[in-house]
Amino acid sequence: MTPWNLLALPPLPEELLRGLLAPLGDRVDVRVPASRDRAALLDALPEAEIVLGDWSGLLALDAAAVAAAPRLAFVQQPSVGVDGHDSPALAAAGVPLANTAGVSAVAVSEWCVAAALSLTRRLGAADAAVRAGEWPQQSLQPRELHGRRVGIVGYGPIGAACAGLFRAFGCQVSYWTRTPREDPGYTDLPTLLDSSDVVVVVIALSDETRGLVDPGRLKQGALLVNAARGGVVDQRALAAALASGHLAGAALDVFETEPLPGGDPLRDLPGVLLSPHVAGVTPEATGRLLGAVMENLTAALDGREVAHVLNGVSPILRRRFPDSPSA
Repeated sequence: MTPWNLLALPPLPEELLRGLLAPLGDRVDVRVPASRDRAALLDALPEAEIVLGDWSGLLALDAAAVAAAPRLAFVQQPSVGVDGHDSPALAAAGVPLANTAGVSAVAVSEWCVAAALSLTRRLGAADAAVRAGEWPQQSLQPRELHGRRVGIVGYGPIGAACAGLFRAFGCQVSYWTRTPREDPGYTDLPTLLDSSDVVVVVIALSDETRGLVDPGRLKQGALLVNAARGGVVDQRALAAALASGHLAGAALDVFETEPLPGGDPLRDLPGVLLSPHVAGVTPEATGRLLGAVMENLTAALDGREVAHVLNGVSPILRRRFPDSPSA
C-alpha cells in the first residue's frame, strides 16, 4: 500500500518528530515544512494527506491553507485547543479535525486550584515582602479558599476536574457551559459572574466565546483565574478592573498575545499572578498527549474511527485522489 503523506508541524526538531512517529512504520511518509513560516506551509500542503498540527498556532490551517491541500484527509491537533484552524473550512472539505481532549485535565485543574490558593492566601505578596526584609504577619490578611463560591466557565474534562478539586477544598461550585444542563450545579453565565468569589475560565476559544467574559461583570472583590485562552477574557477590561480595585486579583496562564508584550499593564499590577501558558505542561500530561496522538493516527491508518473529532465530519478517514479521473 502506498504510504500516507504525513505533514508534521509541531515546533520540534525534525529528527525528534521522526523518532516519535517511528512506531507508525512504513505506512506513513513523514515530512516537515522547509521552514517554520506560512510560505513553507503552503508549499508543503498540496501533497499532505494527514497533518499533525502545530500546538504553538504559528502554522495553523486557515481557509486558504485548507484550499491548498486537495489531498488532505485528516488533521490531528496535538493539543486540546484548536483555535487557528478553520474548522468550518475543514468540514466543508470533508476533513475531520481531532484534538486530544482530556489529556491535560489533571494538570490544568491542579494549576487552577494552585492559582486560586495563591491569590486567596496572598503568597506572591508574602514572598515579595519577606524578600524585601519586611514581616507583614498582621497586615497581609490572607483568606481561606474553603467556603468560597467558585464559578467555572466551561465544563469539558478540565472544567469537571476543576469542580471536583474545588469541592474537595470545601468550595461551593457552580458552572456554565454552552449547552444548558438539568444539573443543580449548572447556572446561567450572568448569575455565575455576578455571584462567584472566584471565576475560573477553562472554555475553548471560538468565535462564540471570544470576549465572552467581561471582568466588569464580576462581583466586587472577586478573583479571576484564566487557563483557557487569552481571547476569552477582555484583557484590556481586565487590566482596568484590576487597576480600579473592582477585582481583588487575577491569575493568568494565557494572554491575547503570547509571550506577554513588554509594557503590558498586567505586568505592573499588584495581585496578579502571571504564568507562561504552562498549566497543562507536565511530563504526565505530555505522556498522555503523545499516547492519544499515536492512538488516533494508528486508528486512522487502520481504518478505524478516530477519537475526539470536533467538526462533525465522519471519524473514518477517506483517502482523496484529486488528480484521478474518478475523483
